[in-house]
Amino acid sequence: MLRLVARLHVAVDDLADDERGDVPGWVLITLMTAGLVVVIWAVAGPALADLFDQALQRVSGSGL
Repeated sequence: MLRLVARLHVAVDDLADDERGDVPGWVLITLMTAGLVVVIWAVAGPALADLFDQALQRVSGSGL
């Protein structure tokens, strides 16, 4: 009976160790995602600002 309990204890410890995840992988994914956001923002930011300005001009009536 003690051997069974010891085996179960080892199995549970192994599962707990496997569930921690790959921290460096998640850090890399987070940094890459942030990098993509910065690049997309740098490319699309001016176009979106112009689009917003045009929309405000049309609503206010000064762009007719």
